[in-house]
Amino acid sequence: MGIDRKRIWGWWFFDWASQPYHTLLLTFVFSIYFAEVAQRHFILQGADAAQAGAQAQALWGYGLAISGAIIAGLAPILGAVADTSGRRMPWVWLFSLLYVAGSAGLWFLMPDQPALVQAVVLFGIGLIGVEFATIFTNAMLPSLAPRAEIGRISGSGFAFGYLGGVVSLALMLLLFAETPTGRTLAGIPPILGLDPETREGTRFVGPFTAIWYVVFMIPFFLWVREPRGTGRPIRVRQGLAELWALVRSLRHRRSLLMWLLSSMFSRDALNALYGFGGVYAGTVLGWPVFLAGVFGVVSAISAAGISWLGGRADRAFGPRAVIAACILALTAVCMLLVGMDRTSVFGIATPDPVLGGLRLPDLIFFACGAVIGGAGGALQAASRTMMVRHTTEARATEGFGLYALSGKATAFLAPFAIAVTTDLSGSQRIGFLPLIVIFLLALALLWWVNPEGEGDGKTP
Repeated sequence: MGIDRKRIWGWWFFDWASQPYHTLLLTFVFSIYFAEVAQRHFILQGADAAQAGAQAQALWGYGLAISGAIIAGLAPILGAVADTSGRRMPWVWLFSLLYVAGSAGLWFLMPDQPALVQAVVLFGIGLIGVEFATIFTNAMLPSLAPRAEIGRISGSGFAFGYLGGVVSLALMLLLFAETPTGRTLAGIPPILGLDPETREGTRFVGPFTAIWYVVFMIPFFLWVREPRGTGRPIRVRQGLAELWALVRSLRHRRSLLMWLLSSMFSRDALNALYGFGGVYAGTVLGWPVFLAGVFGVVSAISAAGISWLGGRADRAFGPRAVIAACILALTAVCMLLVGMDRTSVFGIATPDPVLGGLRLPDLIFFACGAVIGGAGGALQAASRTMMVRHTTEARATEGFGLYALSGKATAFLAPFAIAVTTDLSGSQRIGFLPLIVIFLLALALLWWVNPEGEGDGKTP
């Protein structure tokens, strides 16, 4: 198989275009703004600060859980049906529309009298869009290059995507998101005449994410073409029958089954870290949006560099070794999150600032962000490679649909476990305990995964 470098660059641009949904909305800007607004709303309803923070985290968690359940239910079905026609591009167009509509609508979360449920619903629509679009773009990976190069291409794609996240986050912080002074980190009022009094600079993160996606998907749609032989009629019954046959075959394919189960738990816990990291920073550590944004830049730069290195490590040692190392690093992060708060680390008081106005827990959380970003990026890139080793080019959308199911079948589990544990304990830190168990379970299941996959991926 030859390598079409222009097509590979076009495929990489999907990661660049879509990464801001994860960087700006899920993790570093909108989630923190949502936490601030929701916490203030619940305080005005009579809750104290700790109770209000827990209620905000629980609402966010239930929203992510519902979105994850929808993705889990439809992902393998859509993938199987799409493979009957061999076409993926029309599906990318369809879910891109959901991405743009959902993210743009977040503009309407006002700081006063906020429509919290509406914001969670719109965020869920955009999240469904980006997750389904990712299934169909991931399915193109086996056709991009020979198997030996897949790990490098996957890792470089994630690195390029995280670089896009860094650039978009930097632009957001320098030009739009207001600090408590009403000015951006560049020391200027939000551009475009946005009013800092009504948080228009921060609220613009939704439309900005939508515009970014529309602009940078142009290279993808221009340079990525469907392979020859596509365009057959969609056969729903055939697709569902083939999906059912694949599911039934899992009892004879231990490596694929163990891999799907392991990735189900590891990605579920990782996504929960992404989804709740901003809420943790905003309510446990008391960080404002702009400081969390700086944290996001550090995390995203780390993610870009480590994802690139992870792609090289994948090519040298295989994806399983990379995945195991990343899971161990992320487990250590969860232990730190449980063990510290604004003024202490594992019960040891840290009342005085260490660097500027930052205390030791703040600096530790910056380090945690670098690990979450780097290990998370390398984990996802190596996971794509491992899935390619367990499927074929012709069945790739079905395979990645099943892979998405494994990542979303229990996508409600980690957010729901965090929400329930937070509700029962009244502590956001204790709410992170379930993630430690989930990561360790993923590591145990990885032991039974064949690092070489299943060869041609055919069902025995």
